[in-house]
Amino acid sequence: MAGSRLRELQAVDTELSADTVEWCPLEGCRRLLACGTYQLRSPGDEADLAGQPQVRLGRVCLHSFSEDDPAHPLAEVQRRDTAGVLDMKWCHVPVAGCGVLAVADASGSVELLRLVGSEESRPLLEPWSSLSLGEERLALSLDWSTGKRGRPSDQPLKIISSDSKGQVHLLMLDEAAPKLQQVAMWQAHRFEAWVAAFNYWQTEVVYSGGDDGLLKGWDTRSPGSCVFTSSSHAMGVCSIQSNLYREHILATGSYDEHVLLWDTRNMKQPLADAHVQGGVWRLKWHPFHRDLLLAACMHQGFAILNCREVTEKQEVTVLESHKLPTSLVYGADWSWLLFCPLQPVPSESLDSDVGNQVYGLKVSEDMRNSSSQPHIPAKFCDSDLCLKGVNSDIRLLATCSFYDHTLNLWKWEAR
Repeated sequence: MAGSRLRELQAVDTELSADTVEWCPLEGCRRLLACGTYQLRSPGDEADLAGQPQVRLGRVCLHSFSEDDPAHPLAEVQRRDTAGVLDMKWCHVPVAGCGVLAVADASGSVELLRLVGSEESRPLLEPWSSLSLGEERLALSLDWSTGKRGRPSDQPLKIISSDSKGQVHLLMLDEAAPKLQQVAMWQAHRFEAWVAAFNYWQTEVVYSGGDDGLLKGWDTRSPGSCVFTSSSHAMGVCSIQSNLYREHILATGSYDEHVLLWDTRNMKQPLADAHVQGGVWRLKWHPFHRDLLLAACMHQGFAILNCREVTEKQEVTVLESHKLPTSLVYGADWSWLLFCPLQPVPSESLDSDVGNQVYGLKVSEDMRNSSSQPHIPAKFCDSDLCLKGVNSDIRLLATCSFYDHTLNLWKWEAR
């Protein structure tokens, strides 16, 4: 596409059907990438001669990114066989001093995996806590209440999850035990509740989307209390994410091939509508750029949207759309790594508003103008001390596809 450049860095064979991929957001661990798989083994399969009921197999694979081997920047460091994985999310803050990955699986459970070790000593995910949402159901999605950076110290960690029976479950984590506890559950949709997500700015509010084509809002202070119901999507609602940096902006996606952007103060009609040509299974706002939205578009591959002018009701711009032959892209995520000078900048030398400059990517002209400063070699960096001098135009992202069992790593450069 004119104005940008997309390059595939690596394609990894996941062996089973891949449907979710998540970069770790924690500083010092941002080179870690988790990929979840889901595969249905039916009674007719050769591996199941006894004619047992259908089994949904899964695996969580942990990869580490390195620029030392340009041909294979992703190296697998661990694989854990499990029930089929439907969704995964890293907690955006350390829990009891560790990184934690939450997994929604085909056994109907939400499992927490704790990250132990370090990148120097081979980081590993180990079981930490789990909770069954009920019998004869699939846990379809989950979201942490800490989607933004940081959290008030007096607030417990919460998870919202949805299942194949149309129910939504509010869970709370006792970090000391550790133990997941269900604090509320209610019937949200007539059919599968494909997705549930928090409003990151007001975490007592959650949203759900179902196969009944409805998008709903809920107040968890009164479990089951529906704040609004929208039928703006023409088919099942599969993806929802609150914007990390714009308080009232919400993105939703559907089988109807549309991404809708909303102002959460008025959910009667969307602010903007983008047709992306494929069913929108997953949406991810960029972790540092408040206007970039990544969409996993199933048979249409993936798309990168520019939502900069949404408050002025301008059209959403599709910056990149990439279709992968014979693929069904279910998973997509932005990396938290930043393309930075090799020398870290001491924190005392950072401008007072550097956070706003980088997180909004309002990078000053002297950062962009290479003639104004000597050439400094750059690499992808996972330290916030590297913020000054960041090249905001170069970004890493990962996608995974179902039919061809592939995890893809991409480098995208906006021009």
